[in-house]
Amino acid sequence: MIKQQIKQILQHSKVIALVGASDNSSRPSNEVMHYLLEQGYTVIPVSPKLAGQQLLGQTVYVQLKDIPQPVDIVDVFRNAQAAPGIAEEAAAINAKVLWLQLGVISPEAEQIALQAGMECVMDKCPKQEIKALGLEKLD
Repeated sequence: MIKQQIKQILQHSKVIALVGASDNSSRPSNEVMHYLLEQGYTVIPVSPKLAGQQLLGQTVYVQLKDIPQPVDIVDVFRNAQAAPGIAEEAAAINAKVLWLQLGVISPEAEQIALQAGMECVMDKCPKQEIKALGLEKLD
């Protein structure tokens, strides 16, 4: 995926479902969620363990299909083995983008996403990409 595609995704997306959200502030998923909220995105945490609770002021859902609004990006903080199932869930809710975090590489999940008409970003972090592309909101 080229930088221009990633830039387009980040500029035209508003709602991000963050799968594998953690309430531990030292975890990358928590740090990235906090950053994305600061950047003006709506971030919806998904974690069966934390479902029904509030995380950084946002209600946590059990799974993607429980989210009561359209989702642009499904950001995956789970291992590559979990990615194909999450890709299928993302397709079922008509997400536009499957985003696999740094270190998460799943050709199978990518294939599922592409066949469902989604874009797929693999092995990248939206926080790093926003910074690298100069898309940060500076308040």
